[in-house]
Amino acid sequence: MITIIDYGMGNLRSVEKGFQRIGAETTITSSPADIDDADAIVLPGVGAFRDCINNLSNLSLTEAIIKSIGKGKPYLGICLGLQVLFSESEEFGRCAGLDILKGKVVKFKFEDSGEKVPHMGWNNIKIVNRPPPLKEIPDNSFFYFVHSYYVVADDRDIIATTTDYGVTFTSMVWKDNIFATQFHPEKSQTLGLRVLSAFAEFAKKA
Repeated sequence: MITIIDYGMGNLRSVEKGFQRIGAETTITSSPADIDDADAIVLPGVGAFRDCINNLSNLSLTEAIIKSIGKGKPYLGICLGLQVLFSESEEFGRCAGLDILKGKVVKFKFEDSGEKVPHMGWNNIKIVNRPPPLKEIPDNSFFYFVHSYYVVADDRDIIATTTDYGVTFTSMVWKDNIFATQFHPEKSQTLGLRVLSAFAEFAKKA
Protein backbone atom coordinates (compact mmCIF):
# COMPACT_ATOMS: atom_id res chain seq x y z
CA MET A 1 0.00 0.00 0.00
CA ILE A 2 1.35 3.42 -1.01
CA THR A 3 0.30 6.06 1.50
CA ILE A 4 -0.12 9.65 0.29
CA ILE A 5 0.29 12.09 3.17
CA ASP A 6 -2.44 14.69 3.60
CA TYR A 7 -1.18 17.71 5.54
CA GLY A 8 -3.64 20.21 4.14
CA MET A 9 -1.55 21.20 1.11
CA GLY A 10 -0.69 19.66 -2.24
CA ASN A 11 -2.20 17.98 -5.25
CA LEU A 12 -3.40 14.91 -3.39
CA ARG A 13 -6.09 13.89 -5.84
CA SER A 14 -3.87 14.39 -8.87
CA VAL A 15 -1.19 12.20 -7.33
CA GLU A 16 -3.76 9.61 -6.26
CA LYS A 17 -5.23 9.50 -9.79
CA GLY A 18 -1.75 9.12 -11.24
CA PHE A 19 -1.07 6.04 -9.15
CA GLN A 20 -4.54 4.68 -9.90
CA ARG A 21 -3.86 4.97 -13.62
CA ILE A 22 -0.85 2.67 -13.29
CA GLY A 23 -2.78 0.23 -11.11
CA ALA A 24 -1.13 0.95 -7.77
CA GLU A 25 -3.10 0.67 -4.55
CA THR A 26 -3.06 3.91 -2.56
CA THR A 27 -4.58 5.56 0.45
CA ILE A 28 -4.64 9.19 1.57
CA THR A 29 -4.10 9.85 5.26
CA SER A 30 -3.21 12.42 7.89
CA SER A 31 -2.70 9.74 10.56
CA PRO A 32 0.78 9.07 11.99
CA ALA A 33 -0.29 5.47 12.65
CA ASP A 34 -1.16 4.97 8.98
CA ILE A 35 2.24 6.32 7.97
CA ASP A 36 3.90 3.87 10.37
CA ASP A 37 1.96 1.02 8.76
CA ALA A 38 2.52 2.09 5.15
CA ASP A 39 4.68 0.14 2.73
CA ALA A 40 5.76 3.37 1.04
CA ILE A 41 4.98 7.05 1.55
CA VAL A 42 4.45 9.94 -0.83
CA LEU A 43 4.60 13.60 0.19
CA PRO A 44 3.30 15.90 -2.56
CA GLY A 45 3.06 19.63 -2.14
CA VAL A 46 2.40 23.04 -3.58
CA GLY A 47 2.69 26.16 -1.47
CA ALA A 48 4.91 27.77 1.14
CA PHE A 49 7.70 25.88 2.92
CA ARG A 50 6.88 27.30 6.36
CA ASP A 51 3.19 26.41 6.06
CA CYS A 52 4.11 22.86 5.12
CA ILE A 53 6.47 22.44 8.09
CA ASN A 54 3.90 23.94 10.48
CA ASN A 55 1.11 21.72 9.16
CA LEU A 56 3.23 18.59 9.45
CA SER A 57 4.11 19.53 13.01
CA ASN A 58 0.55 20.44 14.02
CA LEU A 59 -0.72 17.10 12.72
CA SER A 60 2.09 15.20 14.51
CA LEU A 61 3.33 13.89 11.16
CA THR A 62 6.95 15.04 11.34
CA GLU A 63 8.18 12.26 13.58
CA ALA A 64 6.25 9.60 11.65
CA ILE A 65 7.83 10.69 8.35
CA ILE A 66 11.36 10.82 9.76
CA LYS A 67 10.88 7.46 11.47
CA SER A 68 9.53 5.81 8.31
CA ILE A 69 12.39 7.09 6.17
CA GLY A 70 14.86 5.97 8.84
CA LYS A 71 13.41 2.46 8.66
CA GLY A 72 14.17 2.34 4.95
CA LYS A 73 10.60 2.78 3.76
CA PRO A 74 10.46 4.05 0.15
CA TYR A 75 9.70 7.78 0.08
CA LEU A 76 8.64 9.86 -2.90
CA GLY A 77 8.64 13.63 -2.41
CA ILE A 78 7.11 15.87 -5.06
CA CYS A 79 7.94 19.60 -5.35
CA LEU A 80 7.49 20.88 -1.78
CA GLY A 81 7.83 17.25 -0.69
CA LEU A 82 11.41 17.48 -1.97
CA GLN A 83 12.23 20.84 -0.44
CA VAL A 84 11.11 20.09 3.13
CA LEU A 85 13.60 17.21 3.33
CA PHE A 86 16.40 19.75 3.55
CA SER A 87 17.86 21.65 6.50
CA GLU A 88 16.32 25.05 5.86
CA SER A 89 14.59 27.38 3.42
CA GLU A 90 14.99 31.11 2.86
CA GLU A 91 11.33 31.48 1.83
CA PHE A 92 9.74 34.34 3.85
CA GLY A 93 12.74 34.32 6.18
CA ARG A 94 14.78 31.37 7.39
CA CYS A 95 12.71 28.32 8.30
CA ALA A 96 14.09 24.98 9.48
CA GLY A 97 13.18 21.91 7.45
CA LEU A 98 13.13 18.23 8.34
CA ASP A 99 16.95 18.15 8.06
CA ILE A 100 16.93 14.62 6.63
CA LEU A 101 19.13 15.87 3.82
CA LYS A 102 21.72 18.59 4.36
CA GLY A 103 21.35 21.75 2.34
CA LYS A 104 19.06 24.71 1.80
CA VAL A 105 16.20 25.94 -0.36
CA VAL A 106 16.81 29.21 -2.22
CA LYS A 107 14.82 31.42 -4.57
CA PHE A 108 15.40 31.93 -8.26
CA LYS A 109 16.87 35.43 -8.58
CA PHE A 110 17.00 36.84 -12.09
CA GLU A 111 17.77 40.41 -13.04
CA ASP A 112 18.62 40.76 -16.71
CA SER A 113 18.38 37.23 -18.06
CA GLY A 114 14.67 37.42 -18.82
CA GLU A 115 13.52 34.25 -17.04
CA LYS A 116 10.30 34.57 -15.10
CA VAL A 117 9.56 33.44 -11.58
CA PRO A 118 7.95 31.06 -10.91
CA HIS A 119 9.56 28.58 -13.25
CA MET A 120 6.41 27.15 -14.77
CA GLY A 121 5.89 24.71 -17.61
CA TRP A 122 7.81 21.98 -19.39
CA ASN A 123 11.57 21.63 -19.06
CA ASN A 124 14.03 18.81 -19.54
CA ILE A 125 16.06 16.88 -17.00
CA LYS A 126 19.68 15.78 -17.28
CA ILE A 127 20.22 12.44 -15.55
CA VAL A 128 23.35 12.58 -13.40
CA ASN A 129 22.77 9.43 -11.35
CA ARG A 130 19.89 7.22 -12.49
CA PRO A 131 17.57 6.17 -9.61
CA PRO A 132 15.09 3.27 -9.94
CA PRO A 133 12.07 5.55 -10.66
CA LEU A 134 13.87 6.84 -13.77
CA LYS A 135 14.84 3.42 -15.13
CA GLU A 136 12.66 3.84 -18.25
CA ILE A 137 13.15 7.58 -18.66
CA PRO A 138 15.42 8.78 -21.50
CA ASP A 139 17.96 11.45 -20.65
CA ASN A 140 16.79 15.00 -21.50
CA SER A 141 13.12 14.03 -21.14
CA PHE A 142 10.65 16.83 -20.43
CA PHE A 143 8.61 17.11 -17.23
CA TYR A 144 6.25 19.72 -15.82
CA PHE A 145 7.54 22.25 -13.27
CA VAL A 146 5.95 24.99 -11.17
CA HIS A 147 8.17 26.49 -8.46
CA SER A 148 9.96 29.64 -7.34
CA TYR A 149 12.54 27.94 -5.09
CA TYR A 150 15.04 25.14 -5.61
CA VAL A 151 17.30 23.03 -3.42
CA VAL A 152 21.05 23.39 -3.02
CA ALA A 153 22.35 20.11 -1.62
CA ASP A 154 25.50 19.98 0.48
CA ASP A 155 26.17 16.45 -0.76
CA ARG A 156 26.35 16.45 -4.54
CA ASP A 157 26.28 12.65 -4.58
CA ILE A 158 22.53 12.71 -3.88
CA ILE A 159 21.77 14.69 -7.06
CA ALA A 160 19.91 12.44 -9.50
CA THR A 161 18.99 15.02 -12.15
CA THR A 162 19.61 18.66 -12.96
CA THR A 163 17.65 21.17 -15.03
CA ASP A 164 18.64 24.49 -16.56
CA TYR A 165 16.56 27.59 -15.96
CA GLY A 166 18.83 30.60 -15.75
CA VAL A 167 20.93 28.47 -13.42
CA THR A 168 21.54 24.73 -13.28
CA PHE A 169 19.48 23.47 -10.37
CA THR A 170 18.80 20.09 -8.78
CA SER A 171 15.53 18.71 -10.13
CA MET A 172 15.65 15.30 -8.43
CA VAL A 173 17.53 13.75 -5.52
CA TRP A 174 18.13 10.14 -4.57
CA LYS A 175 19.60 8.74 -1.37
CA ASP A 176 18.96 5.10 -0.50
CA ASN A 177 15.16 4.85 -0.11
CA ILE A 178 14.56 8.57 -0.70
CA PHE A 179 13.44 9.75 -4.13
CA ALA A 180 12.25 13.32 -4.52
CA THR A 181 11.49 15.44 -7.57
CA GLN A 182 11.14 19.16 -8.09
CA PHE A 183 9.01 18.41 -11.16
CA HIS A 184 5.50 17.00 -10.99
CA PRO A 185 5.29 13.45 -12.37
CA GLU A 186 1.52 13.45 -11.83
CA LYS A 187 1.27 16.35 -14.31
CA SER A 188 3.85 15.03 -16.76
CA GLN A 189 1.69 12.73 -18.85
CA THR A 190 3.17 9.42 -20.09
CA LEU A 191 6.69 9.86 -18.74
CA GLY A 192 5.35 11.02 -15.39
CA LEU A 193 3.24 7.87 -15.11
CA ARG A 194 6.35 5.83 -15.86
CA VAL A 195 8.06 7.46 -12.88
CA LEU A 196 5.12 6.67 -10.60
CA SER A 197 4.96 3.11 -11.93
CA ALA A 198 8.67 2.50 -11.37
CA PHE A 199 8.40 3.90 -7.83
CA ALA A 200 5.44 1.60 -7.11
CA GLU A 201 7.43 -1.34 -8.46
CA PHE A 202 10.41 -0.42 -6.28
CA ALA A 203 8.10 -0.14 -3.25
CA LYS A 204 6.74 -3.65 -3.82
CA LYS A 205 10.24 -5.09 -3.75
CA ALA A 206 11.48 -3.07 -0.78
